[in-house]
Amino acid sequence: MAWQVRSVIPVWVVALAGAVAVGLFAASASLSWLPVVLAVSVLLAAAIQLALQRKEGFVTRMMASVGGALVILAVATGILALV
Repeated sequence: MAWQVRSVIPVWVVALAGAVAVGLFAASASLSWLPVVLAVSVLLAAAIQLALQRKEGFVTRMMASVGGALVILAVATGILALV
């Protein structure tokens, strides 16, 4: 179970760091850059999950990784829309 969490958290951290970077450096074009951050998060999630070489729980780990990144970026979009 611990290896599942360790494979999901880095994707969330990258999504959060990307959202903060977009907010700091490209707030006026955030609707253009946040989808790029999501794409990077999806690619990172796939790379991490494939590197684990475990079939069991692959879909669940991908869902948790990408779903968490999506929620983080949705919140960031809302915050940047208000600012």
